[in-house]
Amino acid sequence: MKELELKYGCNPNQKPAKIFMENGGELPIEVLSGKPGYINFLDAFNAWQLVKELKAALGVPAATSFKHVSPTSAAVGVPMSDALKKACFVEDIEGLDDSPLATAYARARGTDRQSSFGDWIALSDECDVTTALLIKREVSDGVIAPGYRPEALEILRTKRKGNYNIVRIDPDYVPAEREQKQVFGITFEQGRNNFRIDASLLQNIVTENRELPEEAKRDLVISLITLKYTQSNSVCYAYQGQAIGVGAGQQSRILCTRLAGSKADLWHLRQHPAVLALPFLDTVGRPDRDNCIDIFLSDDPEEVLADGVWQRFFSERPTALSKAEKRAYLDGITGVSLGSDAFFPFGDNIERAKRSGVRFVAQPGGSIRDDQVIATCDRFGMTMCFTGMRLFHH
Repeated sequence: MKELELKYGCNPNQKPAKIFMENGGELPIEVLSGKPGYINFLDAFNAWQLVKELKAALGVPAATSFKHVSPTSAAVGVPMSDALKKACFVEDIEGLDDSPLATAYARARGTDRQSSFGDWIALSDECDVTTALLIKREVSDGVIAPGYRPEALEILRTKRKGNYNIVRIDPDYVPAEREQKQVFGITFEQGRNNFRIDASLLQNIVTENRELPEEAKRDLVISLITLKYTQSNSVCYAYQGQAIGVGAGQQSRILCTRLAGSKADLWHLRQHPAVLALPFLDTVGRPDRDNCIDIFLSDDPEEVLADGVWQRFFSERPTALSKAEKRAYLDGITGVSLGSDAFFPFGDNIERAKRSGVRFVAQPGGSIRDDQVIATCDRFGMTMCFTGMRLFHH
C-alpha cells in the first residue's frame, strides 16, 4: 500500500487527507481493523518511536498512552504492587504478572487516567492475550504494535463493534535521514532526531551527591525518551519504571514542572489507603471512579461528598483527606526522577520538584544560572546530570 486516504485532516473541514510515502514506496503499516484518522496516525507514529526506543534502551517491553500527539505516560514491564494494581483498576486482570507488556500498558494507562480516556496505544512487542483483554475494556481510539497474536487480534476486533483501530507496523522500518513538513505552504526540512538516549548519557554528574542507582538510571532514561516525543516545553517525572507526571506544551518551564508535579502527586495519592478503600457502588464505572477520585483528592472534595451527591457514587460517605494528611503522605515519597527537555533556568523548578519527592535530575544544562540550579540541588541532596542535549519536539 503506497498511500491511505483518510476521512479528513485535523478537523472535518480539512479535506482531502491522506498519508503516503514521499519516495513512492510502500507504507510500513497495515490497518487490520477500523479507519484511523489524521490525528490517530500522528499519535501512532510518535508513540511507536517512543516505545521502540524504550525497548532498545532498557531491554524490557514498553507501552505508552498518547493523546493529541503527547504521551500521558510511558512505562516498561516492571511488576506492580497490589496497591498500584488497585489504583490502576487492574487487580482483577488474570495473568497480568506473567505479561510484562500488559504490565507496561497497565502502568501507562493508570498514570493519568482522565487524560488517557480515548487514548492511542503503542506497544513495543507483539500484543498478547492479556494485553488485548486489558485494552478491550478501556475507552481507546486505537493501537499500534509490531504484531498481534491471533487470539489477541480477535479480542481487539470485537471492540467498538468491530471498528476499533488496529495498526501493525513493520518493526524493521527505518525512515529517511531528512524529514519535511509544511507550514503556510512553506516547506521545512531538518535531519531526523536520531539522538540515542540510554544510561551512558547520565555520566556527567554536576552535583556534590553523585549517587545514581540503577533504578534511577532506568527512570531517568524513561523520562528523557518520553520527553523526546512530548510537545515542548516539557518536563517528566518518573518512578518505578514509568512516567508518573508529564507536563507538556507550556511556554514557561516552571509551569511544566508544576503541571507534571501535580500529576505525579495525584498518582501517588491515588495509592493512599483512604483512596484504595473508597466504598464505590458496583454500578459506578471506571471513568466515573476516576473523576470521583480526582475530585476527592482536590481542594474541593465536597463536589462528590455533599449530601445528595455522594449517594450516587458511594455506599457510605467517605471522610475527606485534609490538606495536612495529603502533604504528610507526599512528604514520605522519595526517589523520584525528573527530566527536562531543555535547561532549567532557575532553581524554583528544583524547589517545586522536591515537593514531589524528586531525588534524581537529568537536564541538558547550558543556562547562565546553572550554578544556581546546581546549588539548589545540593541544598536538597539531589543528584543531577547534565546530558548536553536538548530534546525539543514540535
